[in-house]
Amino acid sequence: MQNSTEQLLVHLKALADPVRLRLLALCVRGECTVTELTQVMAQSQPRVSQHLKQLCDAGLLERFRDGHFVYYRVPLGSEQATRRRRLFALLPSDEPAFEQDFDKLCRVRADRGIAVPEQADDAARRLHRALIELTVAMPLGDLIDIGSGQGRVLKLLGSRAQRAVGVDIDADARQLARAELLLAGVENCSLRKGDMYELPFADGEFDTVILDDVLGDATRPMVALAEARRILRPGGRLLLLAQTDRGGVASLERHFAEWCRLVDLRLAPPRRIPSHDARWLLAVATLADQQAAA
Repeated sequence: MQNSTEQLLVHLKALADPVRLRLLALCVRGECTVTELTQVMAQSQPRVSQHLKQLCDAGLLERFRDGHFVYYRVPLGSEQATRRRRLFALLPSDEPAFEQDFDKLCRVRADRGIAVPEQADDAARRLHRALIELTVAMPLGDLIDIGSGQGRVLKLLGSRAQRAVGVDIDADARQLARAELLLAGVENCSLRKGDMYELPFADGEFDTVILDDVLGDATRPMVALAEARRILRPGGRLLLLAQTDRGGVASLERHFAEWCRLVDLRLAPPRRIPSHDARWLLAVATLADQQAAA
């Protein structure tokens, strides 16, 4: 087990090369593919891959596959996260080369046609305000957005979380979310392919779990809700979001109450957004035994 001084020397050695420093500066801002990084650096893919391997070996980056693409990102959840954040804070924010690389990465993504977001309507903007009001007074901790789509909720809440993970089964949505999070400067988010009926996370891994408009179309809503409960940490909160145009708002409220009761969750009275002619339903659930444990 390396002590702090030895680990710092490993990190500094890995960053002694200007290209590796530029690569790290990009990956601090968001998840990037090898192809994107190769285009930005204007170097061959084997050369860029070698630099990335050295950064991974030093524990500064990690590599993962999403569909046909291999991404590199800053590790978010390990025991070294605080030490890495202090090191990354030393990267100069006014370095022209870093800004040029970032601008080029944005152009690369725009050329691929993945950086055009949908515009939020008035009801969605009201929902976003309600989410901010609901979460501003309580730390989000480790957050997961199940059904993250284009990353709107992650952009809204991600920067206030210790780490944020978006899960969506749609590869195109994950690509667009990555582009949006990069442009928004939200650096602590990761996008994962995942099935809401069988999530690839440990029991009790997250403080804030969001089921992001997925239960209305779910073929097995109680299974999805039970999975969300499984990964919810004691003392955490489960947020249920649903559009009401799939059915009456009263029907959704009844479904939420019944499903939560059956999977042993305590549901607070849902909020209708807007209050008249509701387009969204926002509800908060907690583990039913939390009150007793307290």
